[in-house]
Amino acid sequence: MAERVLQGRPDIVLTLRRSTRARRITLRISSLDGRVTLTLPTHVAEREALDFARQKELWIRKHLAARVEDVIVGAGTRLPVEGQQRSIAQGTGRRVVMTDDALLVPGTPETAPARVVGFLKARARDVLADACDDYAQRLGRSYNGLTLRDTRSRWGSCSSAGRLMFSWRLILAPSEVLNYVAAHEVAHLEQMNHSPAFWNAVSRIHGPYDAQRRWLRTEGNTLHRFRFAD
Repeated sequence: MAERVLQGRPDIVLTLRRSTRARRITLRISSLDGRVTLTLPTHVAEREALDFARQKELWIRKHLAARVEDVIVGAGTRLPVEGQQRSIAQGTGRRVVMTDDALLVPGTPETAPARVVGFLKARARDVLADACDDYAQRLGRSYNGLTLRDTRSRWGSCSSAGRLMFSWRLILAPSEVLNYVAAHEVAHLEQMNHSPAFWNAVSRIHGPYDAQRRWLRTEGNTLHRFRFAD
């Protein structure tokens, strides 16, 4: 991959990627970090790809301007923990304490981001494990482990060995959204596909899910805007 600059106010950095699978020039803007990627077939000249990007410049700038700015987490930051806005404030003792409207974080301001992300991961594991245990019991199946990652392309997964994986950032979503994702992945223990039988399994153990799926499509990317010193 290479980087090129589309000059303007401000300049736009383009990441050029050649692909043997590409049949035409494509342009993609990441909703997570705003990266602009120009993918071109191996036989296409770089000049042609840059001309394509210049033709799309207004479109690129419009979409970049609409991105939600990243939030650097620190003292005073408001986080939607379990969907409830809570401010990071100074705490005492040795552990982070969650109240109705705050996360009370002990220690120095410099250590606050790492302490917060540690708390969020632990909370996510506990809440997701409880939800998965419940849904697995309803389904009549068992799973073989649960891991957390900071995934960008998916909120969860279920392996053929019955291992569940989730993004820990789901703890920043409303509880009903987290529960839906847990039910979705647990349902894969019965159906390793997205067939009608799979969605019937989701409905059977969770109930209606359209609102939660819609929230993830429209609001899910906002959970990635929070940046921690992790």
